[in-house]
Amino acid sequence: MSATHCYSCAMPLGPETKGPSQSYCMYCSDETGKLKSREEVQFGVSQWLKQWQLDIDDATAAQRAAFYMQAMPAWAQ
Repeated sequence: MSATHCYSCAMPLGPETKGPSQSYCMYCSDETGKLKSREEVQFGVSQWLKQWQLDIDDATAAQRAAFYMQAMPAWAQ
């Protein structure tokens, strides 16, 4: 069974966002479907946050991204 949302960032896995992995979107996985590093994904999530939270700086965005990622199956500790 394939996922309906990315296990790393929760992006819906549709035709426009699904990569080669059954579990991760094209932003969280490399060209072979392997999950990117925590740092790479955290940077991507922080950039996404900054697109709609215009008043936050890089450090705050990184902190919020790290907190957000804790809830994702790929990063839960």
